[in-house]
Amino acid sequence: MTSEIHEGPLEASRTLEAPAKLSWREKRYLRRRRRVWFEEILGWILVPVIVVGCYWLLTILLNAVGTSPAAIMEGIDAIISSL
Repeated sequence: MTSEIHEGPLEASRTLEAPAKLSWREKRYLRRRRRVWFEEILGWILVPVIVVGCYWLLTILLNAVGTSPAAIMEGIDAIISSL
């Protein structure tokens, strides 16, 4: 059994190189991954812009009507306290 042992110098294993072409599944996975990252970054940018824009729009509309958010809150507090 000891005669089967190969005690010569170790040979370096060859490194695996990337395939020349990606399969359609790998391409689809990469596209989905890029899209998810893009949507995440876009969400972090657009959501605060939308929230601030809605607040500004509400303030402009209330000013056009002749009131303010503070006046509306005072009115709601008056209604709640009279109940």
